[in-house]
Amino acid sequence: MEARQRLLLVVVVVAALCASAAAGGGGGNASSSSTTGYHGNPTFNAKNYGAKGNGVNDDTKPLMSAWKAACSAAGAVTLVLPPGTYYIGPVQFHGPCSKASSMTFLMQGTLKAATDLKRFGNDWIEFGWVNQLTVTGQNGATIDGQGAASWPFNKCPIRKDCKVLPTNVLFVNNKNLVVQNVASLNSKFFHFALLQNSNVKISGVKVSAPGNSPNTDGFHIERSSGVTIADTTIGTGDDCISIGQGNDNIEVARVHCGPGHGMSVGSLGRYVGEGDVTRIHVRDMTFHGTMNGVRIKTWENSPTKSVAAHMLFENLVMNDVQNPIIIDQKYCPYYNCEHKFVSGVTIKDVQFKNVKGTATTPVAVLLKCGVPCQGVVLQDVDLRYKGKGVTSSKCENIKAKYGGYQNPKPCG
Repeated sequence: MEARQRLLLVVVVVAALCASAAAGGGGGNASSSSTTGYHGNPTFNAKNYGAKGNGVNDDTKPLMSAWKAACSAAGAVTLVLPPGTYYIGPVQFHGPCSKASSMTFLMQGTLKAATDLKRFGNDWIEFGWVNQLTVTGQNGATIDGQGAASWPFNKCPIRKDCKVLPTNVLFVNNKNLVVQNVASLNSKFFHFALLQNSNVKISGVKVSAPGNSPNTDGFHIERSSGVTIADTTIGTGDDCISIGQGNDNIEVARVHCGPGHGMSVGSLGRYVGEGDVTRIHVRDMTFHGTMNGVRIKTWENSPTKSVAAHMLFENLVMNDVQNPIIIDQKYCPYYNCEHKFVSGVTIKDVQFKNVKGTATTPVAVLLKCGVPCQGVVLQDVDLRYKGKGVTSSKCENIKAKYGGYQNPKPCG
């Protein structure tokens, strides 16, 4: 899904707000409602700031007050959401929390989104400008976007000028971020978006939305570095993981994807000034009933040139996947697309190793390049057609190298 313009707008607007907060001393003085946690570190309980957690009362302001107090405290700070259901509208958990050596947002219950779209801007929950932030869950902690009521208003699959619905959680400009043991349910748009973060570790996350829910990407990543997503289950209506422009050193390991549109690098090359995408490593991933397996997608007629390079996809299992391996440099999701130009994104040094399973369409490997793709290697590929006949490969503007067992047969 195309999110770059919206995310850039978020950065500009929110950066101004954060600068104002920093000038005011990092969010005010710590409240006396804090308690002493392990090793003498301060712990803040959201219910001490008026949060009810009954699923009915609006807990937006109490949660913001609790964060403001926690963010101004010193030491290894923890903000606790005790068991319960916290009904909230849009919230901004922003730093910098300059006195804290670390910030932990500990969820023991459910965050439940308001359904009135008039209350929202671009996102529902934002964590931004915090160093050493951990968002962690216990007792089945869930972030429930209540998206079903909003999905009929999403026109983005068919209109370029659509109104974008709110993302469940946006992480923006954080360093040393950990997200673990939480679930994201029925987001209105993306489940998680990562923008301009560095050193991120995500694990034990469960993402869930119906297969027909529009643009409910599990994770969308842009302009970030050092991101790891591991030991996670994603079932949704769009890409399980989408790696956008300007990313470096992204690792995906032991992720189960399905339903959904698969694991995508891109789309790339649509906007001016996009950054390169480099060092992507996807391994030990399974796909079940997805539209795609692993896909690299770029737009034609890119306004500026960029590079997508140094990618390794290995040890992948495809179970009834429509397009297990695909490079598409003529990507366009809209009904009226004119394929007149060549993509400005150069794809090079891409390896697909040990990819096995079943395809639900005859063409299991599609390598459709604009500018000739360079250094593409397929090694030990075994993809069988889940129908009558055998699988095949199709190639455009590419001379791939092959090693080991190959089914389907390499392009002639």
